[in-house]
Amino acid sequence: MGHNQELGARGEELAARYLTANGYEILERNWRCRDGEIDIVASRRGVHVVVEVKTRTSDDYGHAAEAVTERKRRRLFGLAWQWSRSAGIPVRRLQVDVIAIECAGDRFRLDHIEAVTA
Repeated sequence: MGHNQELGARGEELAARYLTANGYEILERNWRCRDGEIDIVASRRGVHVVVEVKTRTSDDYGHAAEAVTERKRRRLFGLAWQWSRSAGIPVRRLQVDVIAIECAGDRFRLDHIEAVTA
């Protein structure tokens, strides 16, 4: 596994732990279909949440959340509906969240941007 893959896997693990600790139920991780991938699908208080995790080692090139463009958000909503159909789980309320993580050695900073809308 390359450096970026290891960093991404570490970020997704940190994000999943954070979500669980904050009352979310993790329903799926790294769900894939021919149209793309969802990092984490979670649920809390009747809302299904698609979480895009962005992990960086610094903010030299901007905040990690800035990498989630309007186009990417729209794509994530589409993937969320595909996940819902494939999992057989009816979704009434859906949101896209971004978790941006900056890792520096054993230290990290996590920003949870909730209800990013398309």
